[in-house]
This record gives sequence, structure tokens and C-alpha cells, in this order.
Amino acid sequence: MLSASQLWRTERRAMFGHWRTEARAHLRSLPASHVGLVRYLVPSMGDFPDFLTPPRAAPTLAEGVDAVLSTPRRRMRQDLAVLPDPPGWARPLADADRTVLSTLGDALHGYYRAALAPVWPQLQARVDADRALRGRALLDHGVDGLLRSLRPTLRWSPPVLEADYPVDRDLHLAGRGLLLVPSLFCHGTPVTLIDPDLRPVLVYPVGKEPGWWRSSADRTAPDSLARLLGPSRAAALRVIEYGCTTGELARRIGVTAPTASQHTAVLRDAELIVSTRHRNTVLHTLTPLGATLLASVSKDPVTLRTPGAGPLSSDFSASPKDMVRRSQC
Repeated sequence: MLSASQLWRTERRAMFGHWRTEARAHLRSLPASHVGLVRYLVPSMGDFPDFLTPPRAAPTLAEGVDAVLSTPRRRMRQDLAVLPDPPGWARPLADADRTVLSTLGDALHGYYRAALAPVWPQLQARVDADRALRGRALLDHGVDGLLRSLRPTLRWSPPVLEADYPVDRDLHLAGRGLLLVPSLFCHGTPVTLIDPDLRPVLVYPVGKEPGWWRSSADRTAPDSLARLLGPSRAAALRVIEYGCTTGELARRIGVTAPTASQHTAVLRDAELIVSTRHRNTVLHTLTPLGATLLASVSKDPVTLRTPGAGPLSSDFSASPKDMVRRSQC
């Protein structure tokens, strides 16, 4: 939904311009009614209905779309009230008309194939990197450390989490917890659901830079670590700094899983990393020797051959124009 909102905009061309051009070209292959329906439901500015983001994550796109289409009629009508008067062809959606619901399902699947599938590995790689950063902060410093790591987008002033938000709003958790969701298409300020009775969710921006969409750009630049280990293995060691699985490593340095396994085997034999198996997953972390090696070359530019993501970044800053009013979440 956030990608659709970004797609219709014109600002931030350096960050989203290339992706918009490619996505719009692919969308021309879809029926105009499908594109029009998505564009109506997710405007470039303002709110979009909560039912488009179901409360529970689904393991597949198909199950997620089914959850959207299974929204009770009363809920759908209530959520659609945040949009302006619908065009005639969209009005039956408020009555959960089966034909329109079927069209919506086809439109969501088509939108994903056209706009998101081509860059999905890059998106996943960025989210993996952010999860690793947050996970390390949580392990090292607990929940306080995790929430502090979200600065400057979010500011933890116990017991209040503050965020810049388009409107002045207080969201009281009341013991329900808070689901934090990283998103590449969330820019500047976080996003939350409209209905305060729904499970509290806060979507926050993931660090990125122009060029994140590229799928096979060699971004490696000579540095001492690359000269020592080779570009790919140096990139692997940098990614493992915050801990990652073999699959995450493969996505983030743009190689196959078997190749990633070969890199970890060499790094493990050199006592630079340690690998721990838990069920069907292997987690790789640095040894003290590996951490010392990285620290000794920390002044070198971080240049990872990541599929479309480029160098890993922790830039979560928001431009002054995006900071409107402060809200407490």
C-alpha cells in the first residue's frame, strides 16, 4: 500500500524516480480498471482504508489478499469512509459486491507483479539488514536499546515513544504491545492505522539511498578488507557483523545460497565467524577476531555488492519538510 502511495507522487525523484518509471511502464499491461481501483483506494496523499493492511501477517501474497477480500462488510464500509466519494464503478465495494471484490483481488495481484516483484529481492535485503540492526540492539541493550536505535525517526522518552506525524495524535497501547514494521516505501514520518481499537502498528522508514532498486550493479570499491579477503567475502563479513542467516546473507550480497555457504565456510575456517544451527536455520556471527578485523578497517568505505540495495545504511533521518507535528505513540 505504501509503495502504491509513493508511485503516484512526483517528489523524491532521486529515491523513487527510476522505480516509478519502471513500475508505471509495467502497470500499462494491466487493465485500466485495475489500476484505477488501486489508485482510488491508495491516494498519493492522505489516509487509505485500514482493511487493506490486515492485522495478521500472511506467509504468502495470496493469503494476504484473501484476508483483505474477507473483510466483513460493515468493516469495509467503515474503513472506506476515509476516502472521498467513490466513482460509480467503485461504489459496490462498500457492499462487498463479489464481482468488485474479485476485481480488487486481481488488481492487487497484478499490482504486485508489475510494481514490486521486480524489486522484491532488494526490498527483502533492506528489511533483513534493518532486522539485524534491531535484533542486535535488542540483544545488547534490551527493549530500551531497541527503541533508542530507532532515532531520529522515533524518539524513546520512557514511557512515551514520540514520532513526527502529519496530525497531532496520541495512541495509547493499553497493554496491547506495539508491532514495529520496517518499510522501504515509508519516507520521512512513520505510519500507523487509523482505527485506535485495532492492534497498534507503527511502520517506520528503512535506510536507503538512490540506486536501491538495482538488481545487479557491482558496487564493490577497493578497500583493504576486499584486498585481503576478496570483494565478495569482504562483503559477507561486513553483513555478518550484525548476525544473519545463510539465506539473508545470500540476498544481501547478491549471490546464491550455495555460494553464500562457501563464503561462510571459508570465514569460519579462518576463525572470523562462528555458525550456530537452530533447527533448519544457521545463524552466523562474528568471532572476537572477526570483530577486531572489521574494526581495524572501519575507516574503509562500506561497499557491499547487494542486489539493488548498495551499501548498507543506517540513515533514518527525516528532512525538515517532513516534520510537521509531534505525536506521542
